[in-house]
Amino acid sequence: MKTIQLRRYTLVDGEYDAFLAWWREWMPRVRPAAGFAIEFAYGLRESNEFVWAVSAEGDRDAFLALEETYLASDARAEAFSGVPQRVAEYNVRLVDDIG
Repeated sequence: MKTIQLRRYTLVDGEYDAFLAWWREWMPRVRPAAGFAIEFAYGLRESNEFVWAVSAEGDRDAFLALEETYLASDARAEAFSGVPQRVAEYNVRLVDDIG
């Protein structure tokens, strides 16, 4: 069993390319190291959006516990250190895998 989190962002105007460069540098390193798998990531340049999903083994409670640890981690703090706010709106939800 795995739990999937869908993450949809509307980016700050003018920050699309900078956000993608940052994301490509950091997320493939820090998320898997914290126990997550990146399911997919897509950018929608025309609407200034970024959509991606992460998963972790276990149920919802296990995912939330892992995420809490990740959010407090030194690796995440390093990834975000000195980075300006590039996301104007977050829509983050756990989703059902119906496939």
